[in-house]
Amino acid sequence: MPTITWTHLPPERRERVLVAAMREFGTHGYSTGSLNVIARQADVAKGSLFQYFSGKLDLFTYVAEQTSLRIYEAMQPWLDSYDGGDPFETYLVDAMDAWVSYFETHPLERGVTAATNMELDPVVRQAVLEPVQHLYLAGLRPLLERAVTAGDLDADADLDALLSLLLLLLPHVALAPFFPAVAGPVAPPEGDREARRTAIERLVRPVLSGFRSR
Repeated sequence: MPTITWTHLPPERRERVLVAAMREFGTHGYSTGSLNVIARQADVAKGSLFQYFSGKLDLFTYVAEQTSLRIYEAMQPWLDSYDGGDPFETYLVDAMDAWVSYFETHPLERGVTAATNMELDPVVRQAVLEPVQHLYLAGLRPLLERAVTAGDLDADADLDALLSLLLLLLPHVALAPFFPAVAGPVAPPEGDREARRTAIERLVRPVLSGFRSR
């Protein structure tokens, strides 16, 4: 958690540090990300970073959390506006297409998302992904519950299982267009919107098929 010193900083200085850290961790990951580079790009002394955070992992965790909050805010309309008017599969594909479009136009957020999901150290990965997953679960569960109410998912559908699958699928769809090496056979391509949507449909359809009888 950030220190009281951090909370007392002017907003513009906090933003400078956050953006510098997003850029460095998003480019080099946690292990090789440099606090020296972050301090230099943010125009603060390296020692100041240790007045703001207890250490490198604390800063990385904060960066991951703040990045997720920015992404969540951008996607909140999709989480909140489903009313059963359209088939849930179509709605979910549209939402995931918008999700990829967000990452296409927000390279800092894309880099941090890649750094957190591809982190090799299990302790670091757990520290950064746990709060992120709690945030997404808080938005996804009500969406799935509305799909049950609308009849697009079975009344007895195992929503915990579906949530677990979506937590795996969402980062894959977000990153696959920009990291082809991890995309697999069904890769939403970068730039080609129609082909990307077709790939997303191919991934979403089998995931949902086990949770509806029609």
